Amino acid sequence: MSDPTHSKPAPIRPLAGFIFASRWLQLPLYLGLIAAQAVYVVHFLVELLHLVEAAFGNQAALQALVSSIGYKASVAPEALTETIIMLVVLALIDVVMISNLLIMVIVGGYETFVSRMNLDGHPDQPEWLSHVNASVLKVKLATAIIGISSIHLLKTFINAANYDEKVLMWQTIIHVAFLFSALAIAYTDKLLTATHNARH
Repeated sequence: MSDPTHSKPAPIRPLAGFIFASRWLQLPLYLGLIAAQAVYVVHFLVELLHLVEAAFGNQAALQALVSSIGYKASVAPEALTETIIMLVVLALIDVVMISNLLIMVIVGGYETFVSRMNLDGHPDQPEWLSHVNASVLKVKLATAIIGISSIHLLKTFINAANYDEKVLMWQTIIHVAFLFSALAIAYTDKLLTATHNARH
């Protein structure tokens, strides 16, 4: 007598199979995000090179940094200042955090919506990937966006003299909106998880 637990799954109907296979249309999107991350890596290395060159007195590199961070002063700086270094370092951290966000979207999104990567047991498997799903991914993305927004807001406050009061006000309001959105997403996920556990 055959064991029903080991019976072959029913074949997928052609239309259902076609619809299910359409998930692979997302693959070019994730490959595009990988290309975008490569651009961020190049940008990071260029800014880091300018910072090192400016530390050794290269005026062209210093002016490139000043222009990239939007720093303005009544007299053009002739050497690195603590404020300029801080703004450049925050900009580098910003790139790293956006890169982390891209990794979460690429790896988590592919694992959740396209195909399993079968990374169980791999020494480099991210801890969060073992229990990732659409809800967890949304919460993690919201948290990452708050971190990026915090870095942008800190950069703006450090360089506040070069921004209009309306810009400062709206950036603060938008950051607070991100905070409340993340809290709402996390709370909704908690309610859904509790409801699901109660049913089982």
